[in-house]
Amino acid sequence: MQIQKDAKGEVRKLLEEHKLDGFLFSSQANVLYLSGFRSSNAHVLATRDKFFLFTDSRYYERAKQELKDGWEVVLIKSMKKVKETIRKQGLKVVGFEKDRVSCTFKESLRSKGIVWRGFSNFMGKIRAIKREEEINLMKEGVRRSDKIYKELLNFIKPGMSELEVRAFIVSKALSLGALGESFPAIVAFGEGSSVPHWETSQRRIGEKGPLLIDMGLLYKYYCTDFTRTVFLGKADEEFKKVYQTVKDAHLYALEKVKVGTPIGDVDRTAREYIKKKGYGKYFSHSTGHGVGIEIHEFPRVYYKGKDASTPIEEGMVFTVEPGIYLPGKFGVRLENMVVVKGGVAEVFSTISLELLEL
Repeated sequence: MQIQKDAKGEVRKLLEEHKLDGFLFSSQANVLYLSGFRSSNAHVLATRDKFFLFTDSRYYERAKQELKDGWEVVLIKSMKKVKETIRKQGLKVVGFEKDRVSCTFKESLRSKGIVWRGFSNFMGKIRAIKREEEINLMKEGVRRSDKIYKELLNFIKPGMSELEVRAFIVSKALSLGALGESFPAIVAFGEGSSVPHWETSQRRIGEKGPLLIDMGLLYKYYCTDFTRTVFLGKADEEFKKVYQTVKDAHLYALEKVKVGTPIGDVDRTAREYIKKKGYGKYFSHSTGHGVGIEIHEFPRVYYKGKDASTPIEEGMVFTVEPGIYLPGKFGVRLENMVVVKGGVAEVFSTISLELLEL
C-alpha cells in the first residue's frame, strides 16, 4: 500500500535545504510513510536520485513484490550493507533520525568517509499536512470509532470492570476492520477520571458517577483519537458546571482554528477560558496534538514550546481536547479530531458534545 505518493519530492527538497547527500530513515513510522511497507526491521535511504529500502530475510521477498517504481530493495544482515550502499552511491554527508534510534544504533553508523548529521523530527512538517487520501482514511476510521462508541453506550452496565469495557472496544474495532487500537483505551470510572492518563483497571463501574472513555483505533495504518465523559445516573451540579466549562473551552478552541493562526493560540484560548472559570490549575496537559500514522505527531497544540508559533495550515489534522481534573473527585475531557479544510476546523466525529446521563 503506497501511503504517500508525493513524499519523495518533498524529501529531496529537504536534502537540498539541509545540504545533505542522503538521509537514512529508521523509524517504523517514517519508513511506512515513505514506502507504504510495514515491518519491524526496515530502513529507507533517500538520496537525490534514488530510494532504497533495506530489510532482512523475513521481509525481503514481500518488499520486492510490493515496492516497484523508484525503489531498490536490499537484503541486509547488519548495518554493514547500508554503509556499503552509501559509499557506492558516493554519499558524503548523510542525515539520520537521532531522536528515533538507540545509542547502539548510532555507534553502528560510524564509518570512515561518511559524515553523519543527526536530526529531530526531520519529516514532521511534511507529515503534518495530510493529503486527501490520508484525510479520507482517518475520516473512515473515525466513522467506525463513532459506531463503536454508540454501541458501547448500550453495553455499559454497573458492576462490570473498566477492562471489560476496553475489551468490548477492542473486539468491536477488530470486527470493523481495524488493525487494533491506536493506543490502549482509557476507561476511567469515578475518581479515576481525575487522572488524565488513567490506566484501565479491574475497578468496577458503580451505579452513579462519571465515566471517561478515551479510545482510538488503527485503520489502514492511520490513527483515530476520541474522548467523551458521560455520567451514570443523575449528574450533580458541580459535575455539570465543570462539564459545561470544558465543553465551552472546546468550542472556543475550535473557533480559533484558522489558517495562519499560530497553533499555540488554540491552546491559549481554551486555557484562558478555563482559568477564567476558576479551574486553571486543574488543566494539566496540552489542548491537542497532531494525528496521522502515529497517535502523537507534530505539531503539539500548546501555548509554550517550539511548536507554539507554528502557523496553522490547510490539511493539518490534530486533536482538540481540553480537560479539567479535580483530584480525588472526577475529571472531564472532551476530544475530537479536526482537519483544517477551507481555512477552518472540520470535525471528524459526529458524536455530540452534550452531557449524556446514562
